[in-house]
Amino acid sequence: MQPSMRTALFVPGNRPERFSKALDAGADAVIIDLEDAVPQDAKAAARDHVAQFSAQHPEARFLVRTNSAETPWFEDDLKLCQAHAGIEAVVLPKAESAAQVGRVREVTGKAVLPIVESAKGVLALDELARAEGVARLAFGYLDLMLDTGTRPDTPGARLLLDHIRCRMLLASAAAGIQAPLDGVHPDFRDTETLAAIAAQVRDMGFAGLLCIHPLQLAVIHEAFRPSEQESEWARRVVEEHERTGSAAFQLDGKMVDAPVIALARRVLALAR
Repeated sequence: MQPSMRTALFVPGNRPERFSKALDAGADAVIIDLEDAVPQDAKAAARDHVAQFSAQHPEARFLVRTNSAETPWFEDDLKLCQAHAGIEAVVLPKAESAAQVGRVREVTGKAVLPIVESAKGVLALDELARAEGVARLAFGYLDLMLDTGTRPDTPGARLLLDHIRCRMLLASAAAGIQAPLDGVHPDFRDTETLAAIAAQVRDMGFAGLLCIHPLQLAVIHEAFRPSEQESEWARRVVEEHERTGSAAFQLDGKMVDAPVIALARRVLALAR
């Protein structure tokens, strides 16, 4: 998967008329959902919709969220993902062990994006991040709060969720995988809160957020876009490094070395 994933937009697997619209909405990635968005009696039909869409649109590239490993639909979901080249990666919900990731890899051979959304998943963060084939982690904090009995939209909830976000970032960095994605903001009309969350997780080091509506995309993209001042600083750092060939120099009275140069290149990549 591409390292830049500011937005990953869910689209229900039982709404095939929305697949193309989601892919054209401007998200960095689209996830066709076979899990929460699809009623139990529509699981097989949703798989058929994905298969038909992939066959009819061989140029389309997207991810699929399977049902969790404990459900009777999991194995059939994996076979679907294995069979279609347009499915670039498998989003694994309620991930709690490397063995679950291993089963996805064994059947599909594709990259895995585990969603951590339970207490067991949190305690297995290091194991999940190091599992073969894991591209990055994602945070499913709505289910997590149900599991822990946490009251949403309270100071206590913010304390817990930020603690887990920190653990997720550290596990990802230690394992050398791509930066994680934060969870969905359920009120897609509340762009002010979404912008604040996006700015916070951006500053923490997250790559982006999971999304449930196209209206959320522009808000998140704007939050992750470096300011003109940041871009100008990064441009000057990179230009000075290339001009001098030095790995350590001063700019505006401040010391610049390899980590700062790498940060400047990252800022320029985001600005583009």
